[in-house]
Amino acid sequence: MRAPAILLSLFLLINSAHAAGGEVVVEVVVAEVEGVISPVMQEYVSRVMEEAESSGAEAVVLEINTPGGLDASMRGIIQEILDSRVPVVAYVYPRGARAASAGSFILVASHVAAMAPGTNVGAAHPVAVGGGGAVSDKVVNDARAYMRSLAELRGRNVELAESFVVKSASLSASEALEGGVIDLVAANYEELLAELDGREVKVRGESRVLSTRDARVVRLPMSTRESLLHRLSDPNIAYLLFLIGIYGIILELSNPGAVLPGVIGGISIILALWSFQALSVSATGLALILFAVVLFIAELKVPSHGILTAGGIVSLLLGSLMLIDAEKEPFLTISLKLIASATAFTALFFAFALGLAARAMRRRPATGKEAMLGLVGRAKTELSPEGYVVVRGELWQARAREGRIEAGKKVKVVDVDNLTLVVEEVS
Repeated sequence: MRAPAILLSLFLLINSAHAAGGEVVVEVVVAEVEGVISPVMQEYVSRVMEEAESSGAEAVVLEINTPGGLDASMRGIIQEILDSRVPVVAYVYPRGARAASAGSFILVASHVAAMAPGTNVGAAHPVAVGGGGAVSDKVVNDARAYMRSLAELRGRNVELAESFVVKSASLSASEALEGGVIDLVAANYEELLAELDGREVKVRGESRVLSTRDARVVRLPMSTRESLLHRLSDPNIAYLLFLIGIYGIILELSNPGAVLPGVIGGISIILALWSFQALSVSATGLALILFAVVLFIAELKVPSHGILTAGGIVSLLLGSLMLIDAEKEPFLTISLKLIASATAFTALFFAFALGLAARAMRRRPATGKEAMLGLVGRAKTELSPEGYVVVRGELWQARAREGRIEAGKKVKVVDVDNLTLVVEEVS
């Protein structure tokens, strides 16, 4: 038995003890719907609702604070709400929280919709590539019809709910209450439970009166596994992991044997790919980013005076904007600020790397044959044509390239033949 289920069972035993003394303790189970609506979030909500039903809870409260998320996961959560045998209360909480995009659909679909002061709901217009522009009419009309059907089902203001999708409208708690989109405004759980008490709701077609005034609030947070996977499901986190992986691999290839960048890069890319498989990633966007990686690596191997780097940056920018398939995920996008920051950082990184490479190419070699060429010394003995010279304070066997050079004359190294310097007299 899982830990949350054990916890609920313990509460049931306590309730039984209270019941024996003539007092019945009612429970309201809370699920924290925070962050991106993802497959992990859907799994978590489903688990909480199952355990609430098995424990005989009076209601389930979905505590919402989300910017939106995956369309499929949103619809999965809404289906759980529609099929639930326990009344579901969507509560946008605490102050400053929001039920944006996919979150507004969940709020409208719940048996009771509540918000705390200082919260907002709406902005559910499907997003396009990079979070701007327009998407196809098919996607917009589908979202509009879905929102309309949910509002009609719960008896909410259909036109105002539709405006979330069509006009990307966003309402404060008081505006949503006045407009008939939500049922009540409550500053905290004490007020929420008092407002819910005696309210009649329809659960699977049957009327039910809530009794929550003295209910015990039981929070069932995500497990450690669910919390970790949920964070990885955030498209912004997945994008950052993918970029870290790219930088790690590039550093490893440019510094063979460093090991650590390669290990970190490999792990980051594997985690990012796990996230991508749940995010409906565009093949074109992913291909453009991978092509950018190829261009960056090529720049390190075959210097092109910045041409390959420029192409890589453009490819990275376009690929990042197109990474999430807007037709399949109309309520999800990667932050434009994050994309701009990542592209700018990449441009600065390679500009710095190219600058170092250019300076290294201009720098005079410190060792080897190239380091000797052009050095000036003095003939220790007569070179006719062979003899000895002193260069950089060292005695070398030398050979005059042309004619004879007298002892004491200045000479310049023009070539190196094994360990013999080839020199010529300079004035």
